[in-house]
Order: sequence, then C-alpha cells, then structure tokens
Amino acid sequence: MKTAAISVFLLLICLGYAFSQSTEDQIIELVGQYGQARAQKDADLLKRILVPEIDQLVSTGEWRRGVDQSLAGMMRSYTRQPGSRSLTVEKVRFITSETAIADARYVIDNDDGTQRKMWSTFVAVLDGGHWKIAAIRNMLPAQ
Repeated sequence: MKTAAISVFLLLICLGYAFSQSTEDQIIELVGQYGQARAQKDADLLKRILVPEIDQLVSTGEWRRGVDQSLAGMMRSYTRQPGSRSLTVEKVRFITSETAIADARYVIDNDDGTQRKMWSTFVAVLDGGHWKIAAIRNMLPAQ
C-alpha cells in the first residue's frame, strides 16, 4: 500500500513537471510567433495571437490599448526605427494555469550599426484553448 502511494505521488509529480515543461514551451513559442509576426509585419498573425483588449506600454512611454492601437504602433515602430529585432525568453512564471508572465531580452540591431537592448515582459492568457498575449511591457534598463 505504501509503495503504491509513493508510486502515485511520483507519477503526479512527473505529470505536473511534464505539463509545466510543455506549457512553458508553448509560452516561449508564442513569444517567438510574436517576434516573427513583427519581423514580417504580419498583421493577421498578430491578430491571432493578441487578445482584442491587449494593453501595451512601450519604452517611449506610449500606451497602446486595444489590438488596433497596438498593431498601428507596431507597424509604425519599424518605419521610425528600422533594423532587426530579437526576443529571447529568459524566464516564464505561471500565475495560474491560465496566466503566465514571460520575461525576454529584446534587442534591436539598428540599420545604422547601433544596438538597443531592452527587456520585454509578456502576459499570456489561455483563451479558447490557445495561449495569447494580453499585455506587453518594454523597458530600457537603468543606466
């Protein structure tokens, strides 16, 4: 009986670990899709991975509320600051089984050879069985 209880306990731990790993991978993939959509200026993909009421605060202090404002601002930022962008997720933390925070390094390699290094924080929510981005915060590190 004791061995069976221990076996069940270990199985539950393994299942929990497997769930969190695959779910963490889904969040990392979501941030990757966001980066890909931004690089390709793919508004359709962005609309699929952002919740309609997305809330985005960018490093300039501009606050974008709603998918329309966010998309317009995202497309504008490539015109104002051309170059390649990369996002590297460093940490995913689950608030609940349906809400996660992903912290990522955000680097912009400008066309003029300069580089801008920031942090981006994404709030992801499970929406209709799919992870979507509900909020984004971009921050410049303190000098």
